[in-house]
Amino acid sequence: MKTGLPVRDERTQTVENAGYRWSYYILTYGVLGASAYRSLVLRETTWDLLALVVLGGGVNAVYQASQQVLYPRWVAMSVVTIVAAAALAAGIVFLGLGR
Repeated sequence: MKTGLPVRDERTQTVENAGYRWSYYILTYGVLGASAYRSLVLRETTWDLLALVVLGGGVNAVYQASQQVLYPRWVAMSVVTIVAAAALAAGIVFLGLGR
C-alpha cells in the first residue's frame, strides 16, 4: 500500500491540465447548449450565458498573453473568428433574420 503524497512532476501537471481542459469543454458547451435551449425553445434572451462563455475565453487569452505563451497562429485564428462572427451578425441584422 502506498502512503504519502504523489510526486509532482511534468506528467502530473500534464494530467491535471488535461482534466482542466475537459472540464472547461464540458462547462463551455453546456452553457452554450443551455443558451441555445433558452433562446430557441423558451424564447428568452441569452446574453448573460453567452457573456460567460466569451468572458471565460477572454480570461484564458489574457492570462496566456501575460505569460507570453500565445502562438501567432492562435492569434491569427482568433482574429479571423472574431471578424467572421461580426460579419455573420451584421448579415443577420441586415437581412432581418434576427426577429
